[in-house]
Formats: sequence, structure tokens, C-alpha cells
Amino acid sequence: MRCAYHVDYEIPLPEGHPFPMRKFSALRRILEDEAILREDEIMSPEEAPWAEIALAHHDDYLERLKTGGLGRGEERRLGLPWSPALIRRSRLAVGGTMLAAWQSLEDGVSGNLAGGTHHACPDHGEGFCVLNDVAIAIRVLQREEEIRRALIIDLDVHQGNANALCFADDESVFTFSMHGARNFPMRKPPSDLDVPLPDHCGDLEYLALLERHLGDAIDRSRPDLVFLLSGVDVVVGDRYGRLAMTRDGLRRRERRVLGELFDRGLPTTLVLSGGYAATPALTADLHAETHRAVRDLRS
Repeated sequence: MRCAYHVDYEIPLPEGHPFPMRKFSALRRILEDEAILREDEIMSPEEAPWAEIALAHHDDYLERLKTGGLGRGEERRLGLPWSPALIRRSRLAVGGTMLAAWQSLEDGVSGNLAGGTHHACPDHGEGFCVLNDVAIAIRVLQREEEIRRALIIDLDVHQGNANALCFADDESVFTFSMHGARNFPMRKPPSDLDVPLPDHCGDLEYLALLERHLGDAIDRSRPDLVFLLSGVDVVVGDRYGRLAMTRDGLRRRERRVLGELFDRGLPTTLVLSGGYAATPALTADLHAETHRAVRDLRS
């Protein structure tokens, strides 16, 4: 499986910052060490052009990003300090998701070792999300007439509020989000299918709800391409998660979703989304479960 990665997915952050920036390189090392990803399968993205980014974001927001014109309140909401490196990093991550999306149409599955920034709204960023890589990739593919319909399966513990906003009243893109009912964001615009989860939700309850709704989301969306946001912040002990899934439950989730998509012959693009385990290394190892499931299902 080919995956997008760039060394500049990682940038310096202030000491003690909660975002696990080192997880990206750690994930690449894990996948290479386990022979899941070969060096010649790594795609190097370029920064997404501003014209394509503008397919999903407002011009005035993009101008503030370009010039460093974000106000203090905007930076606090974003959760990341503005810098030229942050903007380059964000554009590279968008480029990586675009590369992976194109490749998945050819190979059946492809991934970006970043991305899933589902809190980047058309007119602002929040929750560590600057640019909405999935929304941009969908709009580019639709413009190029490579796809007509897309499905976003968002399994991050936080609702994909920005995707819900980007594709509100757009029947060509179906948004499916399973997330903590009482977790961030507090205001949750409606997705096409929302599955709210109680605090401390464990494996049995989570997987039963997934089983109940997964097929319905696929049937209703009739997608040409699926984007899977495999957030690992559902696992017990996550800094921001508040759920109680085990690693085994996470493995079963990945196998269930990917198995269904592969059985139906649906091209699938994998992006990371969130995860805030005790260390960046542990976070990366949890993210690797998605790629291990792909390996096992396709071997």
C-alpha cells in the first residue's frame, strides 16, 4: 500500500504543548520496521496550491493564514501558534491526502500518514486543525470529475464538525461520525449520520453501534470513494478521549470497517485524525493498527 509522508509534517512546538507532533515520523518507522510500508511505497507530497485549498475555505481566512494575520482569539481556538512552518506543514498534509486519494482510486486503498483535520472549518481553524484536507481533496476530485459521490467515515472521538459544515445540504458527500456525545466540540452541527457515544463507552457497546450503522451509511451514500478517519483517541487512557475502548477493540473496529469496504470494492483513503495517548510513540503504534488491518485483510 502506498502512503504519503513528508519530513515536514513535524514542526517545533512550544515546550509542553499537548499536540503529539512526533507521532508522524514514529508511525513511518513502525510501518517500515514491520514491513508494512516499503521505502519505494512512500509518496512525497507537495504543498497544496492555495487555489485548490480555496475550494473548501473562505478567502479571508486563507489571507490571514498567509500573512500571519490571525488574532489572539483565533490562535487560541486553533490551539497552535502561527508560523510559516505551520502553514507549510498544513499545506503538505493537504497535499498528502490529495495524493493518497488519487492513489486509492488506482490501487483500492492508500493512506496519508497525517491528515484527518476535521475541525478546520471554512472560515476558521480549531482543535489543532488548520486546513480541512479531506474536504479539499473531495472538492478537487469532484472538480476533475474523478468522483461524483464520497463518504466520510469519521471514527475520531470528536465529532467531525467541519466536515458537517462543509457538506451541509450537499447530497454528493455523506458524513458519518461516531463520537463522544459530551466531548469537543460542544456545538455539533448535524452530520448526515451522527452516532453519539456516552462517556466510558467500551468495546462491546461501541462495536455494536458500529455494526448497526456502518452498512446503513454505505448504502445511503453510494460512494465512489471513502475517506476513513481512524482516530485512536477512543482508546482508554487518551488525554482527550473519555471512552474506554481497549486496543483489541480498536483492532476489531479497523478490521470490521476495512473488511466491509474491501468486500464492497470501495476505494478507500486512510487519514490519521486524532490520538493523544501517553506518548507520541504509543499514539503512533495505535495509529499503526489501521495499517496492520489492511495488511492482514489483503494478505
